[in-house]
Amino acid sequence: MILGAILFSIFLVLSLLHISWALGNSWGFEASIPTKESGEPVLHPKKIDSLVVGIGLLLFGIFYLIKSGIIGFDLPGWVLSTVGWLIPIIFLMRSIGDFRYVGFFKKNQIHSVRKARFGILFSPLPGDKPTWYHAGIVITYHLMNPTKP
Repeated sequence: MILGAILFSIFLVLSLLHISWALGNSWGFEASIPTKESGEPVLHPKKIDSLVVGIGLLLFGIFYLIKSGIIGFDLPGWVLSTVGWLIPIIFLMRSIGDFRYVGFFKKNQIHSVRKARFGILFSPLPGDKPTWYHAGIVITYHLMNPTKP
């Protein structure tokens, strides 16, 4: 139950950040976009993109509340299993990235001092170290497969 609440809290914060961008807030937005060496942004997300991501992250959080039993809502076993694996797969693909500007295997580094502080936003872990990512996989696994006392 505690892990479900922790995962929900993380997804809620990320969701609120993306939704705030969709509503016009610019805090952290520019710094979260990787740039080419010339300073040109690699991505040009629209407000609707941020809204879709924000809603998706919120739904991920709600899923973990349901999975952990905090919200009493019965989902079929196949839904719990499929979504339970889909979420970590999405983040695994995101951590691998595009091999250029995003992910563990990015070849191009961030090209400004200001954006260098936000380098962790281009990979899911501080300093591109897999320790925290693996911890997330373990937590997700144990949430998906709770042991009975």
